[in-house]
Amino acid sequence: MSRMDYLRHGGTAFDGFLYADLGQDRAGNSVSVLSALARLGLDPWDEAADLSALSSEGARSRLEGVLARFYDVPSLGRDPGATIPRLVGLLPKAQGQKGGEGTAPPSGAKALGFGPIFAILLVALLLVQTFILGTDGTGD
Repeated sequence: MSRMDYLRHGGTAFDGFLYADLGQDRAGNSVSVLSALARLGLDPWDEAADLSALSSEGARSRLEGVLARFYDVPSLGRDPGATIPRLVGLLPKAQGQKGGEGTAPPSGAKALGFGPIFAILLVALLLVQTFILGTDGTGD
């Protein structure tokens, strides 16, 4: 299932974290964690999954490092000590698991859809026709 499929089915377990407000940027626009991570060139859902797999202290340390590179929200730079623990608290944790591995697909996992499988089967059928029947499929 692609990331967009998760969004169509009511969101992800990371929505509370990703849509949390960080403050206003210099232009007066509201900035969420999602937009901050995207502005930094990171995939927000992969980053959220990686953070939720860490311990609270590990997630806090990593998030501090990531957001320290984000200069668009002036108030974030003045008081990260109040914001970071609030954001880490919004990360999903699966009950009884170290990091919430059951809440979302692993960041590197990609589901193979029906299209590629259909294409492989079509190519295999063409090869069988060519080798067994001795034709190239053009009907000549």
